[in-house]
Amino acid sequence: MMSGRARRAAVVLAATGAVALAGCSEDPNSVAAQAKSGDQKGFVSGDGSVETIAAADRAEPVTMTGELLDGSAWDIASTRGQVLVLNVWGSWCAPCVAEAPDLQKAWEGQQAKKAPVQFLGIDFREEAERGAAFVRKAGVTYPSLSDEAGVTLLRLQGKAPTTPSTLVLDRQGRIAARVNGPVSTTTLTGLVDDVVAES
Repeated sequence: MMSGRARRAAVVLAATGAVALAGCSEDPNSVAAQAKSGDQKGFVSGDGSVETIAAADRAEPVTMTGELLDGSAWDIASTRGQVLVLNVWGSWCAPCVAEAPDLQKAWEGQQAKKAPVQFLGIDFREEAERGAAFVRKAGVTYPSLSDEAGVTLLRLQGKAPTTPSTLVLDRQGRIAARVNGPVSTTTLTGLVDDVVAES
């Protein structure tokens, strides 16, 4: 039979263990949990965090060429002198599908203002035909590069670690801002307008 003192010690140990277990648990929707889950989802989604980079702290201009979903060649050099929005997406990525209308609305807003802005999607790790079918269905009117092999992202200086990711490049082609995860029309428009306003 356990003494009163031993019973109290057992209760304390049990409570401590419960607290320890609770401390080890984590939000199943966190980036770390998604990465460790092993559910073969194929991507780790970001939390929508925003990073802006002061002009003096920006890295070298991004260099990139590739083939658009329609098969035509594309070179980032053609966008110099304009602000460029790059969105990494895939039709297999639920947050990418969900944010597509926001991106399209932001693009239409920039066009309506006749702003010196271009948008470009990077269709990550899927066949061009599948990406093109999604673009048509979603009513996305800006072009997208096909990145079935996943090599184009290597040109983005480590700033697109999740899908989706959205980068805003300044007129020199340097990364000025990024959103790690889904982006809203309001957030993206604000970031783009700030970079456009730079002298």
